[in-house]
Formats: sequence, structure tokens, C-alpha cells
Amino acid sequence: MRISSIVRRAAQMNASGLASNFMGRSQNWAQFASRVSRLASGLRSIGVEQGDRVAMLSLNSDRYLEYFFAVPWAGGVFVPINTRLAPPEFVHWLNDSSASVLLIDDNFTPALGKFQDQLETVKTIIHVGDGPAPEGMLSYEGLIEGAGEMDPLDKGGDELAGLFYTGGTTGRSKGVMLSHRNLLVNSLQIAGSTGFNAEAHYLHAAPMFHLANGAATFAITSMAGASSIIPSFEPVATLIAIQDNKIDVALLVPTMINMTVNHPDVDQYDLSSLKNVAFGASPMPESVLRKALQVIPNARFHHVYGQTEAGPVLTLLPYQRMVEDGPLAGKIKSAGVAVPAVEIKIVDEDDNEVPRNTVGEIVGRGDNVMMGYWNQPEMTATTLRNGWLHTGDGGRMDEDGFVYVVDRVKDMIISGGENVYSAEVENAIYQHPAVVECAVIGVPHEKWGEQVHAIIRLTEAGSVDEAAVISHCHEWIANYKCPRSVSFETEPLPLSGAGKILKNELRKPYWAGHEKAVN
Repeated sequence: MRISSIVRRAAQMNASGLASNFMGRSQNWAQFASRVSRLASGLRSIGVEQGDRVAMLSLNSDRYLEYFFAVPWAGGVFVPINTRLAPPEFVHWLNDSSASVLLIDDNFTPALGKFQDQLETVKTIIHVGDGPAPEGMLSYEGLIEGAGEMDPLDKGGDELAGLFYTGGTTGRSKGVMLSHRNLLVNSLQIAGSTGFNAEAHYLHAAPMFHLANGAATFAITSMAGASSIIPSFEPVATLIAIQDNKIDVALLVPTMINMTVNHPDVDQYDLSSLKNVAFGASPMPESVLRKALQVIPNARFHHVYGQTEAGPVLTLLPYQRMVEDGPLAGKIKSAGVAVPAVEIKIVDEDDNEVPRNTVGEIVGRGDNVMMGYWNQPEMTATTLRNGWLHTGDGGRMDEDGFVYVVDRVKDMIISGGENVYSAEVENAIYQHPAVVECAVIGVPHEKWGEQVHAIIRLTEAGSVDEAAVISHCHEWIANYKCPRSVSFETEPLPLSGAGKILKNELRKPYWAGHEKAVN
């Protein structure tokens, strides 16, 4: 299974069919394959060799789509960079991956000066924009124009294809190693169930650096369907794109769906073409789902659950079960059943499978599960122990095999579909000299699902306020990870017998009255 093969197949079977459409710039599959091949050739000409990491820091575009296929075509490994990070985090991802090439668009070129001198391995920077390349950078279009086509060099199978970084529970982001097999298997596991086919027109509204959109990227390409792309999610831009391009497949996190279907002008747009909407990354509030079904009655909604380490999908709730009445009702609160060729079970602390409807840790295995964590063998061994991916999510499985996510084993907060690991935020807060003790938890939020909340004890009560803490965090971590609220304690935070802060105790007042500890 080679990533290059799905582009070659698309060009072979649908040469004149639409491949990508972005800001009025479109190309068919024959043109797309040619540009990918020439970009790969250009990357080889500047020294990219087998296994070299090539990073990209950019908003969504047709060039981002080309990047995902040109890098493996050249034998390299793609490293998509989260655009919402702070400069110190850009540096960590680039240095940790030992990326030799960085592609960067006009949105982030101005910030490059803040961290370029800290990059240890990046030798070449490629400007991904329409204007002239800034001094010291190569031109993306110039690289393509000056190159001929080449045969693909990817070996496929278990060869490393991409590094997708995800937050670390120790405060350190870790690179998830995904092979050609991992990515292509998972795209095929979800394609048929969620509306991807040769006639499909998919909208890239979710960020292209995120693996959720990545799964859709490989699915739509595998099917030789069409892609329309907007630079980033914005409700009106999304509504216009769906209407004007007759989009029939989309993948959105619940927060995006919420903002779209509840937009005051939503009834002014024709959304009748939209037939399939996959959602994941966080649970869908029932009120939002009801509104979405009302606003887009023609659409089938599919709940997918997984994580980056799973390539990313483990389970899927079919649209037929997304009902509250009738013989198929009763499963709407679940995350569905294992996708084809994936096994799921619920285990206790000793990895013994527990009886149905008993809460434990969700574990899974299949050809979509990662190769491991980049340069972190001990963490890899722990997460993949006994041949199963340990998700760190607490859940239960009913008698029909439907999985229900009920809590998190790991201290992770999902806010607006983005994973925020409490340790990363706590590490930033602890950099403040006035902080003695802190704990970061997720608390319910109507719009974002959860919001990041910090509980802090100071060296001297009143020496800093909420605004000062939040401002301090903005210097260290990405905006979406920063606390949105802060409370202060004068007494030591509650500890377990092992000396760990009892976050479950701290969460209780905020989650009282909620059915489960995720929103």
C-alpha cells in the first residue's frame, strides 16, 4: 500500500475529473498528479532523501493537498505543523522531528523571524505563496516549474509516511509515527460508510494539519473524488462553499457544526447537496445534533471515535443509529462499533477484559494502529503493550458491541475539538514565580464542550490575578491551550496517597449534575 498509488489510480481512472478547487484555482486529476510528481522531483533536487522529514506550516490550500502526496512520492516523511501553536512549540516540533525542509505560507512567514535561529536541522525553507519568495527562501511554484516528472520512490506498507504530533501527558508533544499502511487502511475503513466515492465532493474546512481531515484527504483521493478547500473554518465561508460547490461530504468537529447550524443567516444558504457529515474529536451535544438534523435534513451524520495513534478512527456510529425513535434507537449516545478490521475491547488496570457494560480502558488493534512514538521507545512500549493500543479513554461496551466513552484515563481536555493536555498547561503556569501549586482541569462549556480551567495556590494570596495568569500562559503555549478561567486556593490542593493531586475531587463541583465527565 503506497500513498503514491492512490494519486496514480485517480489520474488513470478519472483524469479529467476535478481533483482540487481552491479560491478559484482548480485542477483535474491528470494535472494534480503531474504537479505532485514534479514537486517530488523538486524536493529531491534540493537534497530530500529517503526518510527525510519535510514539515509544513500553512493554512489550508490546494498546495497543502499536493504536499501530502509529493513528500512520500519523493521518499520523504511529512510533518504537518499545528498552526495554532506558539513559536516555542513550532521549534520543538521541527527540532524533535529533525525536519530538513520547512514549507511555510504567507500567514506565518512574518513569524518566522521569531524562531528561525532556534531551528537545528531545517536547511531549506520553501515559500508557499503566490508572490515572490522572500529572501532566503525557495519558491514553491518555481520548484515545480523547474522540475520534470519522476517515478514515485515510496516503498509503502510499513514504511514511515508521516509524523503527526500530539500533546504529551508529560508536557512534551510526541510524534505519532504512521505508515503508508496505517493511513490508507484507515481511509478505506471509513470511506464506504461515510459517503466517500468517485462522485463525492468533499469540503476541507477542518484544518489540514489535523489527522481527522487527513483521513478524509486520503479517503477522497483513494476514491478519485473531488476536493474543495477553504483556508480555515469560518461559518459563513463554510456555508458559501457548501452551496456554491454543491458539497456532499464534510468532516467537522461538533463545535464547527454548532457554529454553522446556529448561524443567524444559515437559512439563506442552500445546503441541500450535503448528504454526509462525519464528526468526531469531541462528543456532540444532543441539542446541536437535533439542530443540525433540522437545518440539514438531507444529511446523514456519522459519529467517529479514535485518536491520532489509531490513524485516527477506531469506531463509527452509523447514521441509521443517529435516531431517538424507532427500532434502531437507543445507541445515539454511543461512539458506535469497531470499524472493519479493527478489534476493540474494554480492559481493567491489569489488561483483563471486563464484562459488558463495565467501565474500563478502551483498547484497540488493527492495521491502522501507529508504528509507535518518534524516538520514544518506552512510551511506545507502554501504549502498545500486549499488542493493543491503550487509548487512555475510559469507556464501556454494551451487549451489541457499541462503545460508550464515559471519562478519560489521561488528563486530557477537549475544547472545540482540540486536545489540550493538562500537564502542558500546568508546566506553563509553573513558570510563574508566584505559583506554588496548580492543577488544570476541563470544565463544562456550552459552546466549546469543555474549557480549560486552572486551580492555583500562590506563594502570597492576591499577588497575581486571573488576567495575569492567563497573560503569562500566552507567552508559553498556544492560545487554545491557555486557561479561560482561574480560581485560587489558599489551602494545599488535595493529594492521593502517592502524592498526586486528586483532580477527580477538583472536578466534582464543576461536573455535578452531568451524566459523564466529558461534555
